[in-house]
Amino acid sequence: MPEMHFTVRWPDGGESRCYSPSLVIQDHLTSGQRYPLADFLKRTHDALSIASERVRAKYGFACSRAMDQWAEIESNAQPFLSQPGAEVEVLSLDA
Repeated sequence: MPEMHFTVRWPDGGESRCYSPSLVIQDHLTSGQRYPLADFLKRTHDALSIASERVRAKYGFACSRAMDQWAEIESNAQPFLSQPGAEVEVLSLDA
């Protein structure tokens, strides 16, 4: 199963390199695009859930690494949830 990484910039300027076990992330995020925080969280949660289910369909078990990545994204977003207009920028999608 082809995996990919995506790099994002948080509202405070910090960057994170994130993992997806599937190319499905490309269907949910666009390199160079800025997303309102809530939208970014929904998109990444949806994509990583789909990716994990694709792993389950192929190998018989969900992808714990995808769910760990989601937990990390959710944790990184916490400080910005109360910040009006907070956006996350997708810097790159790398297969």
